[in-house]
Amino acid sequence: MFAELFNRLMGPEPAEDRQEDYRHALAALLVRCARADEHLAPVELDQIDRILGQRYQSGPEEAKTLRGAGMALEEEAGDTVHLTRVIKEAVPYEERIGIVEALWSVVLADDDRDQEENAFLRLTVKLLGVNDRDSGLARQRVQGL
Repeated sequence: MFAELFNRLMGPEPAEDRQEDYRHALAALLVRCARADEHLAPVELDQIDRILGQRYQSGPEEAKTLRGAGMALEEEAGDTVHLTRVIKEAVPYEERIGIVEALWSVVLADDDRDQEENAFLRLTVKLLGVNDRDSGLARQRVQGL
């Protein structure tokens, strides 16, 4: 299953089931974000599950299953470009700002924001086509500022 999904996401041709691929790519991107500092904290995993559950109106087990698929895909995906491309092609700009908020919420979940996470967010925000101003505002919303 993951090999087929991986081939669809990483292949040169657009995927047939963009919505399903987008869900998996988002889950993988959230996991990659949590791993950016090379420490995958349980609070970050819980935050990913909450994000996926809310976004797809699913229960905790379904969210964990999607996160598990995202973890497997994240390990297979060579770079962040492929994951963000799937999202950028499937999602309008306004919703991508919501994805940036979700990424910030994962980074800030463990109260330990470091340089690796900042660098990951800067790269990912650019790859998603979201401008720095909107990313900063998304971070402020997550922080409740």
